Amino acid sequence: MKKLLYPLIASALITIVPFLLTFEKGQDIVRGLFGFEYFAILLFIVFFKKTRWILIPLVVLLFMIAWIDLKNILTIKGWNTDWYGLIPFATCGIAIAMVWQIKPFKFNTICFILFVALILHLEAYNQYAAQPLAQFPTIDYLERSAPKPVQRTKIGNKFYDKFTVTDSVTITRNYIDTTRNNVIILAESWGVPLDIQRFEEQLKTFNTPTVVGIHNRMYSRTRTAEREDLIQSITRDSITGKRDTTFLPKIFNNIGYKTTFLFGGDSLEHQRNKYIKNIGFNEAIYGIDTNSSILNDAQIISKIDSMLADTAQKHLIAWTTADTKFPLSGFTNIYNSNADNVDSVYSERLNNTLMQIANLARKHIKTRFIIQGDHNPILSPIKFQERFYKRWVPFVILN
Repeated sequence: MKKLLYPLIASALITIVPFLLTFEKGQDIVRGLFGFEYFAILLFIVFFKKTRWILIPLVVLLFMIAWIDLKNILTIKGWNTDWYGLIPFATCGIAIAMVWQIKPFKFNTICFILFVALILHLEAYNQYAAQPLAQFPTIDYLERSAPKPVQRTKIGNKFYDKFTVTDSVTITRNYIDTTRNNVIILAESWGVPLDIQRFEEQLKTFNTPTVVGIHNRMYSRTRTAEREDLIQSITRDSITGKRDTTFLPKIFNNIGYKTTFLFGGDSLEHQRNKYIKNIGFNEAIYGIDTNSSILNDAQIISKIDSMLADTAQKHLIAWTTADTKFPLSGFTNIYNSNADNVDSVYSERLNNTLMQIANLARKHIKTRFIIQGDHNPILSPIKFQERFYKRWVPFVILN
């Protein structure tokens, strides 16, 4: 046990000295008490001290890791190396001298010691993360030097300053108007871009919208968005525990509205033929079901225009767009296509759809329009996906 203290103290020396010599008041650097990698290498240096062709690479490796450890500290502080570059040579030299005379452990014993040390570190770290037992300079370096993923989950402050930002998914029922026609539009793959200027350019299409905001989706699924946007209330029986959901079409059916759902694709997609019927619409219009061909967004807008022209009947209309559905046509390789090319096609199609919606809203000024995204763009190249926040979508209220 006594001879085990020498490599342990030596590894602590290499770990702690650069930390103390670069210490400044108020710094916030979490640091282990001994270097696990130093500890392992020192044990093997003693084991192989009579085998020069293995010993020399071990000594070089010890110095290299100590240098990496020093650079980790200096990089965090933003300091130059200067005279601090001498620290690894001094500490490693002293550490080797400390362990040189001890009798080597057996190879199996070394492996067992390192395993126990690692388990102790993990257990202690789990209990008290503010002070880990071991330090891992190589892992710290890899974490520091690896490319950092784009932060896509937390909305930037600029959005909070300019728009309504909410976690609520009750946008539709908050803005629905039971005194006039309502058109609820779910814009396929309309996500919130990281670049706020890009978002502002999209909004210019609508001139002066009544409300503009962004909200969070729990799931990146069109099917889920179609359902949750149309929920009026959810109740649960206190005895049976059975949940009962009341959807907006049922409410509007009861007050004499004609309720219609439209989608330009096949009714079998996402099994809309089943759950859309259960939501309670009077009718559902699909592309393939009507004329064996997919209807694009312009064709669906033409149908909605015709419905709204009927002033003798009030309407509740829900429509899920399709022109920006991923994977986009023309890109056979979903994830490895050129991100800029995908972005160009997506932006053109989205802008065309939003422009046509804006023109429709201007034509039917007495109709309330509620436009939302269903999810951020998915099934696309990662570099393209990284231009949008995860699970945050816009909503725009017109008229």
